[in-house]
Amino acid sequence: METFIQHARGRTARIAERREERESYGRLAAGQSPLALFITCSDSRVVPSLITGARPGELFELRTAGNAVPEYREGTAPSAEAATIEYALRVLGVADVVVCGHSHCGAVGAKIRGEDLTGVPAVRDWLDRQLSDALPKDEEPTVAAAVQQHVREQLGRLRRYPCVQERLAAGEVTLHGWFYEVHTGLVAAHQPASDLFLPL
Repeated sequence: METFIQHARGRTARIAERREERESYGRLAAGQSPLALFITCSDSRVVPSLITGARPGELFELRTAGNAVPEYREGTAPSAEAATIEYALRVLGVADVVVCGHSHCGAVGAKIRGEDLTGVPAVRDWLDRQLSDALPKDEEPTVAAAVQQHVREQLGRLRRYPCVQERLAAGEVTLHGWFYEVHTGLVAAHQPASDLFLPL
């Protein structure tokens, strides 16, 4: 933790010394208008701003175990994830939504290997509700095939959200499925025409 504290102190001092940076951060106080909603895993190896090069204020992030998008269910208590998606689409008006899965995903790996998660019941129940039982069995450590199928399924779930349907029908938002390799830094994007993930 001390490393993080020292970095934060040094960064604050650098910003205070540089007028241009102070003004840049000052503009953030006026509000946010992010370019995209970036839905990805909580995994610490996945850093959206490093993957995309985004500056503060450019990405609205939603991080969940296994980059899962809960099913939209009208009439039930809304989830934090559903509220985040709705706010991004209806209030912030993001033009793009990215669902980014990643290699070596512990959530997808645990699901397809049927790991015993009795010691972490909240994790077990989340994965049981949010990850499909039909994900392909994948013996590779990267679990790439299973993660890519999972990303496809999350895009399908997103399309059932009314706020997403409205913006898609108006041609005001584009959905993207990405797969990030934590061991190489490579990003592949889902190509709907071929249903393949190909390097960006």
